[in-house]
Amino acid sequence: MAAAGEQPCCPSGGREEPCCPSGSPSEPFSPSALGTREHWDAAYGRELQAFQDTGDAGEIWFGEESMARVIRWLGKQKVPLDSSVLDIGTGNGVLLVELAKSGYTNLTGIDYCPSAIQLSEKVRDKEGLSNIKLKVEDFLAPSAELSGFEICIDKGTFDAISLNPDNAVGKRKQYLRSLCSVLKPEGFFLITSCNWTKEELLNEFREGFEILEELPTPKFCFGGRTGNSVTALVFQRKKGRQSILDKLD
Repeated sequence: MAAAGEQPCCPSGGREEPCCPSGSPSEPFSPSALGTREHWDAAYGRELQAFQDTGDAGEIWFGEESMARVIRWLGKQKVPLDSSVLDIGTGNGVLLVELAKSGYTNLTGIDYCPSAIQLSEKVRDKEGLSNIKLKVEDFLAPSAELSGFEICIDKGTFDAISLNPDNAVGKRKQYLRSLCSVLKPEGFFLITSCNWTKEELLNEFREGFEILEELPTPKFCFGGRTGNSVTALVFQRKKGRQSILDKLD
């Protein structure tokens, strides 16, 4: 759910703590329009018009390196090219385009903004990549057919959900339920965030997931302290889908 210049937190700003005032993962972040559907509907309407006018797909969420980081990890793990991949909050769909160019063939992107899916379809078609499936879907209320994925990728969507003015804590819990529903047991979940630290994400996804790896991200130094501007983690879904979902209810 990214649009040019309108991100939950500026990835290049460099932070060690969460971007929003609340530093406790049990409390909601300060509400923001960036967490609302209305904001993204309007933002992607502008992005779609810009693409139609100039052919520019818009800003890449967290930059090109964030995509390369994901693709490198998949290659390092020798993930089969026909593995089913879901891009959660696909936005302009550029990540899926890069995955397709890297040889991956079973790609799906969802976004709750119809204008985002229209934009990603145009970007896909411009590249001649008809094997990328794109759907208007709200990840917090996934359809029955959205299931059985071996890999789920999130670059900023969980961040945006965390800023929702209407019960963000409940929506974060629903996000976890949805993730457990769509991702196969032992499937991989790759998340990039600029609002959450590693420790906070470990806490958020402690039910049903185990950490596999922290991916290297840009570092900053301020006042003698060193930190990361973004956090990128790889989780693996634990076995026992129903027992995990029971714990979340």
